[in-house]
Amino acid sequence: MTLKKTRILIVEDHPIFTLGMSELINQEKDLEVCGNAEDVNKAREIIHALRPDMVIVDLSLKESNGIDLVKELSRGDKKITVLVLSMHDEGLHAERCLLAGAMGYVMKHEASESVVTAIRRILSGNIYVSQNIMGKILNTFKSNPQSINQSPVHRLTDREIEIFRLIGNGFSSGEIATRLNVSVKTIGTHRERIKQKLSLKRGCELIKFAVLWVETGFFDPTETLQKDTGT
Repeated sequence: MTLKKTRILIVEDHPIFTLGMSELINQEKDLEVCGNAEDVNKAREIIHALRPDMVIVDLSLKESNGIDLVKELSRGDKKITVLVLSMHDEGLHAERCLLAGAMGYVMKHEASESVVTAIRRILSGNIYVSQNIMGKILNTFKSNPQSINQSPVHRLTDREIEIFRLIGNGFSSGEIATRLNVSVKTIGTHRERIKQKLSLKRGCELIKFAVLWVETGFFDPTETLQKDTGT
């Protein structure tokens, strides 16, 4: 009797990383990588054609946002489980991805050690995140169920988070517009909304906050503004 394998699609825009993940997964007798895509649009086509059992997706893709795909799959008629792989700080993004419908979150630098474990945990119907994140989530909700939304950055939408991260990585409004395939005016509107939500008044403050957030994972703009004004 032929063993039925779990078919997995990898959505990742770094070919070397995709190759490494594919080799790692294909070593398992009951798992196989059935395809790969570099962006969300291509992933949609492959999902429609191949109907994989699971999708492993990176958050940051060429001209697209992986979390959009997570949300789409969580709302789909045929349940396709999702594991997120990312280089970005799990302290913020893991919770956001779980809320969007993902069943797991693995940091890229830990992927070779934990991706197969994560896949098997998810296939058994459980959520997979690092012990640190699981402890944080449990402690947060135990002490104060509302506190998960108190960090200023948590006020941002998924698209605003993406733009905020790109600002912190040094991209101009024009470069961000090209990357996300929208107009510069649209990016300007997002920047203003981000400033309002984070209580920032000037564009330079937005850039400073974004850079520090990218570098540290969290930063309190109120503290910085107080230092800058000498209060």
